Amino acid sequence: MKNFTLFILFVFLFISCKEHTAESIQDKTATIKLVNPFIGTGGHGHTYPGATVPFGMVQVSPDNGISSWDWCSGYHYSDSIVVGFSHLHLSGTGIGDLADILFMPINKKVDLTINTTSRDSLPYKSSYSHTNEKSSPGYYQVFLEDPKVNVELTSSLRTAYHKYSFTKNDDQSVVIDLGFAINWDKALKTSITIEDDYTISGYRFSTGWAKNQKVFFVATFSKPISKYTLADNQKNIDGQSVEGEKAKAQLFFNPEGGTELRVKVAVSSVSVANAKENLDSGDFNFEQAKTEAENTWNTALSRIVVETPVDSLKTIFYTALYHTQLAPVTFSDKNGEFRKENDSIVTATNYTAYSTLSLWDTFRAENPLLTLIAPDKTSDIINSMLAYYSTKRILPVWTLYANETNCMTGYHSIPVIVDAYQKGIKGFDAEKAYEAMKTTMMQDERGLDLYKKYGYIPYNLLDESVTITLEYAFDDWCVAQMAKALGKEDDYNYFLNRSKAYQYVFDPETGFMRGKSDDGKSWNERFDPKYSSHREHTDYTEGNAWQHSWFVPQDVEDLVQLHGGNDIFTRRLEQLFTESSEITGDNVSADISGLIGQYAHGNEPSHHIAYMFNYANKPWLTQYWVRHILDTQYNTTPNGLSGNEDCGQMSAWYVFSSIGLYPMNPASGDYEIGSPIFEKSTINLPNGKTFVIEAENVSDKNIYIKAATLNGEEFNKTSISHKDIIKGGVLHLVMSPRPNKNWGLTTKENQ
Repeated sequence: MKNFTLFILFVFLFISCKEHTAESIQDKTATIKLVNPFIGTGGHGHTYPGATVPFGMVQVSPDNGISSWDWCSGYHYSDSIVVGFSHLHLSGTGIGDLADILFMPINKKVDLTINTTSRDSLPYKSSYSHTNEKSSPGYYQVFLEDPKVNVELTSSLRTAYHKYSFTKNDDQSVVIDLGFAINWDKALKTSITIEDDYTISGYRFSTGWAKNQKVFFVATFSKPISKYTLADNQKNIDGQSVEGEKAKAQLFFNPEGGTELRVKVAVSSVSVANAKENLDSGDFNFEQAKTEAENTWNTALSRIVVETPVDSLKTIFYTALYHTQLAPVTFSDKNGEFRKENDSIVTATNYTAYSTLSLWDTFRAENPLLTLIAPDKTSDIINSMLAYYSTKRILPVWTLYANETNCMTGYHSIPVIVDAYQKGIKGFDAEKAYEAMKTTMMQDERGLDLYKKYGYIPYNLLDESVTITLEYAFDDWCVAQMAKALGKEDDYNYFLNRSKAYQYVFDPETGFMRGKSDDGKSWNERFDPKYSSHREHTDYTEGNAWQHSWFVPQDVEDLVQLHGGNDIFTRRLEQLFTESSEITGDNVSADISGLIGQYAHGNEPSHHIAYMFNYANKPWLTQYWVRHILDTQYNTTPNGLSGNEDCGQMSAWYVFSSIGLYPMNPASGDYEIGSPIFEKSTINLPNGKTFVIEAENVSDKNIYIKAATLNGEEFNKTSISHKDIIKGGVLHLVMSPRPNKNWGLTTKENQ
């Protein structure tokens, strides 16, 4: 009887364990199903729907073949034509580059010598319908209506997997077009070699936004190549290899081996040999690769768990969390090697090199988010920056395929480094990092000579003078914090003093930051705070005075005093959100989007602004406007982003703000508290602890914080430190439909 009882107990425990395991798998699967990669592929979101893994080297995705701003990722949801599937893509930028190494399955022989001046003349293009298209993390599928081929794509870290299902008895063929280019990209030198019956290799050298882009590739096929055609510049080429400006190939496969053809493709910035080493070994098990990609995404998406009965909010959140882990991208090969802009080959030792560093965007929230969910990536990103510095003697601004584009203003590698150091992230040389920051801010490029001479950038000597001044001032403050932490007192005082540069361009009469002449007295006249001129003859970058006058995250208290105190400051700040949304000028920046009054959520300079009420003793206004932005600027449609995704920044704002936090000063180590939309959010920290944010009674009407506790103790502050979060614990917020105007009114100095 005793043995029987033990047997029954064992069976019960086994079944319970099995059910618990099944529930865990189901929960993970449910999380992946909540992600909709089509969000942001419409409007001006500029995202792509294809397959990749977190921070993957390859992003295999469909290309519509249109050269236009809304097709910067290669794809736009409004389209219905696909010309192929290339292996490198940008997530949500306003930049038309990449789309390298194009593959397209087809069921007929085509003329590769046709002079193709637009997609209309491409002989291998196909129509498709969204009803026969699917996308999920690590997987993409579309049915090509013209060749009647079903295409499935998945990916590992460095290898793309293609699965083509042809119609029975149809010809089975693949076109490779290395001359294909969109927007600013242009092929310079390309090559394709038929290595054996199953393998091709080659390279594509191009110029565009990245002036010196070299991509080497290798592809292996599950069937032998039965015949092939090679061409370049309207000529067929005999032999096993073609080299020229626009190399193309059409490969044919015997249909007798079944209707499926599977392909593996790997790339490298260094060589074909490295591409071969990057290629996954083993067979062509597409389903296994897809499962592994999904498991990788399951792990990545489980770092923050949100609870709400509203499924659409889960979809927006987990898609945002997905988008925050598409960039930067892995750049070093399996052996650690990667190419620099000057064509030198270096080796990343004890770190992974990353590229696609959209720092003007991502320093604000994307990089701070990574310090919570992927701190190992943060240290690797910093080492990648320092590798760039070792060659250029300056920190990067916006790097693509190791090329400096010098796009946008400021040197925002600096706050990323300081943020990591302040949060205790190791794995990089702090002294070398400080040397790089100081050297960068003491050189004379990009207006720093003027900044050092005048203390600000005079508008009559350099365009975008106000934005540049404000951003250099913040960068200086960051250098000062690092200097202080490393015991460099003289440097601390020097850079802290320079970080007050915003005071030069603040006009107390209008309350705006304005262009000031080199005489130190006169303003840029005919002033209209709603005026925009995109990137020329302007004092502001991709915006106007209304949007750029608030960028003093390093010293909001001083900015409040410059305005004349809390009441004047908050009145003007509220006016930003309630002013007419008219933008004046003949060359208005298309980046000004997602307007709430003059607040432009579709572009990054506005992202911190709603949290500034916390510094003027009106945190309930932060709670109100943050919730309004969450409710109006994101949705589950392809138009679900109000502006460029910008390599994760637009989504990082949502991830942080929806759980109730935001790094208003992204190098301070603190997070401002806003208005969470989830009943419970759990951050699974890398140290094994959890930090939970509970929002009792939260709803679409209960948006205000009535009271709060941290680990059971009364909490009356509008910010919380990173150090407190990584200790683990519970922040409990009681939400109400009416603001508690007494909560959180302690001064920031006391917080």
